[in-house]
Amino acid sequence: MTKIKICGITQVEHAVAATVSGADFLGLVFALSKRRIDTEKALQITAVIRSIIKRPLIAGIFVNMPASEVNEIAGYCRLDYVQLSGSENWDYCKDIEFPIIKVIHIYDGCNFEQVMGAIEAGYKTSLKYRPVFLLDTQKGDYFGGTGQTFDWTLAKEVASAYPVIVAGGLTPDNVNALIKTVRPWGVDVSSGVETSGGKDINKIKSFIDAARKTEE
Repeated sequence: MTKIKICGITQVEHAVAATVSGADFLGLVFALSKRRIDTEKALQITAVIRSIIKRPLIAGIFVNMPASEVNEIAGYCRLDYVQLSGSENWDYCKDIEFPIIKVIHIYDGCNFEQVMGAIEAGYKTSLKYRPVFLLDTQKGDYFGGTGQTFDWTLAKEVASAYPVIVAGGLTPDNVNALIKTVRPWGVDVSSGVETSGGKDINKIKSFIDAARKTEE
């Protein structure tokens, strides 16, 4: 079953809606972003979600923040995963005390060998937990959250070799096609389930329903 991650959650009601609809992961952004959340709000969300018996795992999204600060926030906010979305290297990752989702940025001209090299380097690094990899579009100085897709042919090649989460421009209208084409371990969405810059409960449900239709 394809894992579904709803990222950029800022409100308890959206977290609960995603949980009830069947999300496997929630993403809370602690990096500079319009979806950035403070630790107290994050703790409020995690407390509610952790009270639900069948709940999604909660990831905090960080970009080039000192590892000590990442660990402190992750512990305080009761996160399950730390998502590293910046240019953090593998030596840095050794200092992270939580399971890691490591973003591999797919930029114009990026090829299969480069992506595979990054994944294989991660697997060879002695980390506390086996990392999860997420492929996301990079445009200019933005480390993801661009709302733009990348070449699904590349994603399919990588997904055939390793379990990966695919992000970048996914919506309720195209996630079914992405899953059928790429067969990823997981999918990730943020702007694709928003209306006027805020999470839309109906779109969250539609996205999850569309993703699950590939398994019927």
